[in-house]
Amino acid sequence: MTSDVTEERVLGAVRERRELVNEAIDDYLPMDEPERLYEATRYLLEAGGKRLRPTVTLLAAESLADVEPMSVDYRAFPTFDGDVADLMKAAVGIEVIQSFTLIHDDIMDDDDLRRGVPAVHKEYDTSTAILAGDTLYSKAFEFMTDTGADPANGLEATRLLATTCTAICEGQALDIEFESRPEVLVDQYLDMVEHKTAVLYGAAAATPAVLMGADEATVDALYQFGIESGVAFQIHDDVLDLTVPSEELGKRRGSDLVESKETLITVHAREHGVDVDGLVDADRLEAVSEAEIERAVGELEAVGSISYARKTASQLAADSKRRLEVLPRNEARSLLADIADYLVTRGY
Repeated sequence: MTSDVTEERVLGAVRERRELVNEAIDDYLPMDEPERLYEATRYLLEAGGKRLRPTVTLLAAESLADVEPMSVDYRAFPTFDGDVADLMKAAVGIEVIQSFTLIHDDIMDDDDLRRGVPAVHKEYDTSTAILAGDTLYSKAFEFMTDTGADPANGLEATRLLATTCTAICEGQALDIEFESRPEVLVDQYLDMVEHKTAVLYGAAAATPAVLMGADEATVDALYQFGIESGVAFQIHDDVLDLTVPSEELGKRRGSDLVESKETLITVHAREHGVDVDGLVDADRLEAVSEAEIERAVGELEAVGSISYARKTASQLAADSKRRLEVLPRNEARSLLADIADYLVTRGY
């Protein structure tokens, strides 16, 4: 469990870099024609977001270069071949991919809200939202091919981004498929989460190493740091969905359970004899009360499923921090380790 001091360190580091990332978004993704399309592409980016993934990118670069945090120009960052690369452009590319996935997820789930504002397809329309997501997707590749890094490194970073996007789509398809499967195993669920959520954290951590020309072992270790901490992040999110009051969540508590979404918690519960589908009444989903959710959570707690999810997330976070041993011992590395802890202890 992270201390309040550690959490404040993480949030402080994120805030500092978020300001720079937001400035870069203005520069690299300016308003253009057609105006409505570019308003829609910027809409979710301007609605908020911690910018955790680009923060991981910038911190990984700082640690690799063994420099004081925030002491080097990210847009002309020193590489191991003695040249410079625009790592901020790569970080923005990672963030716009995140926004692309959120826009398309909201369309598929027909969600009304995202980050406290109407979802893009609700604020504009479905066609515009699809085009906005597609525009962000293509812009990310423009950014990654225009960092000024060594051409071979730039090509490898672009390949990594492409395989990441493919994996995200595969993960989303598996998530949808799980809704109609009679049984989902723990390993299958973890594989889905790795594809849908964690690969973007993996890319965020490994991309600066690729662009800077780090050795393969370092690139792989940073990628696995992102994978393991990213899976832990999603598992913790599943726990929060059941354990945090609705007013703090900003959405209905237990929404995953109400919507019959598979999580590590429900997979574990089924394996231990719980009739997960009978925990809430599927015929009256909109009318499910807080009391019913509380009873369902009680059953999941009694069988140990929520505790199992927490322990799994904590172990993954611990594993991810060991991957950072390839980095020099410095403040940026320490902050990356703190982020791994924060991802499994944060609230809403």
